[in-house]
Amino acid sequence: MSAFKITGGKPLSGAIQPQGAKNEALQILCAVLLTSEPVTIHNIPDIIDVNKLIKILESLGVKIQRHSQDSYTFQSDEIDIDYLQSEDFKVAGRELRGSIMIVGPLLGRFGKGYIPKPGGDKIGRRRLDTHFHGFIKLGAQFRYNKEDSFYGVEAKELYGSYMLLDEASVTGTANIVMAAVFAKGTTTIYNAACEPYLQQLCNMLVRMGANISGIGSNLLTIEGVERLGGTEHRILPDMIEIGSWIGLAAITQSAITIKDVHWEYLGQIPDVFRRMGITIEQKGSDMYIPAHTNGYEIQSYIDGSVMSISDAPWPGFTPDLLSIVLVVATQARGSVLIHQKMFESRLFFVDKLIDMGAKIILCDPHRANVIGHDFQSALKATIMTSPDIRAGISLLIAALSAKGTSTIYNIEQIDRGYQDIDTRLRALGASIERLD
Repeated sequence: MSAFKITGGKPLSGAIQPQGAKNEALQILCAVLLTSEPVTIHNIPDIIDVNKLIKILESLGVKIQRHSQDSYTFQSDEIDIDYLQSEDFKVAGRELRGSIMIVGPLLGRFGKGYIPKPGGDKIGRRRLDTHFHGFIKLGAQFRYNKEDSFYGVEAKELYGSYMLLDEASVTGTANIVMAAVFAKGTTTIYNAACEPYLQQLCNMLVRMGANISGIGSNLLTIEGVERLGGTEHRILPDMIEIGSWIGLAAITQSAITIKDVHWEYLGQIPDVFRRMGITIEQKGSDMYIPAHTNGYEIQSYIDGSVMSISDAPWPGFTPDLLSIVLVVATQARGSVLIHQKMFESRLFFVDKLIDMGAKIILCDPHRANVIGHDFQSALKATIMTSPDIRAGISLLIAALSAKGTSTIYNIEQIDRGYQDIDTRLRALGASIERLD
């Protein structure tokens, strides 16, 4: 097990380039299965989860050419569907939740798709019902082998259908869209997710020849086509990483520039951090966070009541950044209620922050009240273990602000979502060492 050794308590400075978006990359990579023609993708993050998916594609028979660290060409003209029944696939698929999104394109193009019950972060129940209910609406037959937790859908032909999704699931919407592009007739998806990464996927599919309207809204209409062609695509910068760097700059009282953030796709992220009292300046395509040497103060509502920050489907605030906001609040002036609606285990990492001296009341699995120190009392260094990607980066940020030397174990969880994070943080002046 690897670990990070971090000596915190000092300001950082400089510029950092966000990596390509992990959540977009997982969707886009699965979409290469929809055509036999080459698909070139740029700005792919070099992280564990993405590399695992690329390995699965390669085992399926996808031809892969790597042009640089972040640019690849994929060609899916000789797919080995039988690989889906292999023991190797059952092991590989379980290790990566994003592997669920190969089912839609394989069902649409080849009439069958299988997946073992996927793993991923231990942040609460993350059901797959939305995916499979959508496939069934398109005419697929569903089966589930309870003994080895193996899901399957098969169809001789898919037919367009109206469906009202039970939740605005991003991966569920993406999966259904990739199956529906080949369905005969019209598919209408209401309560569809409309995150920027899903917009990117839909726009890419349109360039490949798909007929999709309503992109960016929660009502998608898809007219089925016979085939799709190749294309070239560039992945957006990761907005979760951008939010992480905002939080890092604030709590370490550092002046940091985040390069080329694509402001138009950040939604409420800048506004939520501004409500936390953090100054965020737009400088062209870059974002600048000045050093908050006098601290930052959480706003109250107009009637003076305590601010509450919660997650919601896009264009609401992403749940992946609530743990960052929570850490930032530990040194703010004032208090805030963090309400994590989607996942009932994601706030359980706060016990580690309490050990570091943070004033946090965990009200229940979904809510935590944070009373800020206003930098009058620094967090204390400690030894901890990363439970998942987002809690892991939050603990790392807390350690960088703490006095003394902290150790974080199980950093493979952080590596799943953040590329070369120790190298990039050292470039800002952080004291961080990787221990194997």
